[in-house]
Amino acid sequence: MNDVNALNKSVNNERVWIGLFKVNNSWQWSDQSNSSFRYWNTGEPNNAGGNEDCVVIEPKTVDKWNDSPCNDKHPFVCYEDKLILITVNLTWSEALRHCRQNHMDLVSVHSEEVQHRVMNVVKGASTEAVWLGLHNYCIMNMWLWVSGEIVCYQYWAPGNGVTQENCKLEKRKGAVQSGGDQRWISLPETDKLNFICSRY
Repeated sequence: MNDVNALNKSVNNERVWIGLFKVNNSWQWSDQSNSSFRYWNTGEPNNAGGNEDCVVIEPKTVDKWNDSPCNDKHPFVCYEDKLILITVNLTWSEALRHCRQNHMDLVSVHSEEVQHRVMNVVKGASTEAVWLGLHNYCIMNMWLWVSGEIVCYQYWAPGNGVTQENCKLEKRKGAVQSGGDQRWISLPETDKLNFICSRY
C-alpha cells in the first residue's frame, strides 16, 4: 500500500487506477487473488450514476478508495508477481535450469508469507505437486534451498522432510502439493511436474 501511495504523490495527486473491479455485483482483483483487503472511503462504494464498476485511489481522501466509471482516464498501477507458475512438466533439474535461464531461480520458501504466495500460485497447477527449489543434501543429512540456505521455516507433510528417507537409493527433491493443505513433500527428482520460478 505504501508503494501505491508513493506513486500517487508522484502523479500530482491525481486519482490512480488499481486492479479492483466489479463483476456480477462482486468485487474482484485483476490477478484473481482472493484478498479481501479493502480501503474504501466513507460512503464508498456508492455506484453513483449506476456505472462505477472500477476502483481508484483518491488522494483527496488520504488515499482511500472510490468506485469510478471504468472508461474514465487516470494513471494506473501495474503489479508484477515475483512468483511464476510454469505449467510444463519437467524433472527437478530441468525445472531448475529453466528458471535460471528465464527468470531467476526455483522458488525458495523462507517464511510463512512466501508460503502463502506459493499456496495461491499453485492453485493453477496441472500436476498434483509442484517443484520448489528444495533439495536433499544426503552427505550432510539436511535439506537445503537452491540458494544454499538451510531450511529453517518448514511446512512438511507428515512423514516427509526426513533426511534419511531413501537417501541411498535415489536423489530426493522438494515439491509442494497443489491441493489439500499444500504441504511440502519429498519426491524422486526424475518425476515430471509443474514448477514455480522466482524473480526475487
